[in-house]
Amino acid sequence: MRKKFILEESDVPKMWYNIKADLAKSPDPLLNPSNNEPLKPEEMEALFAKELVRQEFSNDRWHEIPDEVLELYKMYRPTPLVRAYSLERELDTPAKIFFKNESVSPVGSHKLNTAIAQAYYNKQEGIKRITTETGAGQWGSAMSIACSHFGLELDVFMVRQSYDAKPYRKILMNSYGASVHSSPSQITDYGRGLCASSPEERGSLGIAISEAVEMAVKNSNTRYTLGSVLDHVLLHQSIIGLEAEKQMEMAGERPDKIIACFGGGSNFAGIAFPFIRHNIRAIAAEPAACPKLTKGEYRYDFGDSAGLTPLIPMFTLGHDFSPEQIHAAGLRYHGGGRLVSHLKREGFIDSVAIEQSEAFSAGLLFARSEGIIPAPESNHAIAAVVREALKAKESGKSEVILFNLSGHGLLDLSAYKEYL
Repeated sequence: MRKKFILEESDVPKMWYNIKADLAKSPDPLLNPSNNEPLKPEEMEALFAKELVRQEFSNDRWHEIPDEVLELYKMYRPTPLVRAYSLERELDTPAKIFFKNESVSPVGSHKLNTAIAQAYYNKQEGIKRITTETGAGQWGSAMSIACSHFGLELDVFMVRQSYDAKPYRKILMNSYGASVHSSPSQITDYGRGLCASSPEERGSLGIAISEAVEMAVKNSNTRYTLGSVLDHVLLHQSIIGLEAEKQMEMAGERPDKIIACFGGGSNFAGIAFPFIRHNIRAIAAEPAACPKLTKGEYRYDFGDSAGLTPLIPMFTLGHDFSPEQIHAAGLRYHGGGRLVSHLKREGFIDSVAIEQSEAFSAGLLFARSEGIIPAPESNHAIAAVVREALKAKESGKSEVILFNLSGHGLLDLSAYKEYL
């Protein structure tokens, strides 16, 4: 029986998929916080490359992937689809479990799918410098590679807790040429203010975003990039699910459930959105320490702590929410992206909150059965898979579960050490 389903290089999708084209009801618009009017595209162009802004507001179903982006995708795409036979045996479940292995990218996560695209469009516009934030370091690492290729300078604001706990992520980013700053930092007004008022502040993604946005708007020829949440980011990640569609056909199976971990929505949307259009159920697995979809309120909120971003319609815990310092730093974001929140509100998406101990228990089970040590973020998806597989065992129902292994945990071994 075949375990891996691998596409040919020529089968890598040439278009990104935009789920907005297939929505019966349009999501609520972004708002300009100064007047609470729907945000206009030109109002985002001081912060993002113009083509990215066009994609953000587009309702076109398909967007052509530039040739240069496709060439760089060939470093690691197509990624494998794997049948997790050993995990199935460990769980003694009739469920068939498949995972899309995005950990094979050079930075070990799915983040490179949009980092390459965002760096490309900024380079095409003549931008020289990029600012961004990172939680666990996967996004910062991805932008570091992308900016290095296109000759762009990069400043990464890394959440202080992760900056201290994950030193090898910083070394990785430095190796690719990026400047990495512990956030809150002393190099932005917002960061200095926080350091003065709360010297023990360990940081959050919302704070790091505020610092990166501030640096971008105060420096000419500089733009900001975001690793999740916004529509254009989720658009680029759709390549995951589009590949998986073809690979599931190769396997002769149709998934009954799609599962992915959830922070702001990038890897979840990447694998789920192409399948949601076929009315397949999707489950977002988020940390119990930051359960925005499960326990948050749907309303307009800022995407950052300082209130520098547009107002986003989202399920949120509040932009000033300070989550526990869990190891899955990439999931410690207060709100869900606009599109994911809309689909949750409309009933297309379910969500579950996973405690850290359950996530690491599932991650170790996966490592010992399938041989891959998952990222702490991905462990939440695996825990949700285990839950669903055991439900199938109880009911005796054979169903097909597909999940996204969004990254490996080889630079997160200190987290596993603490758990063990």
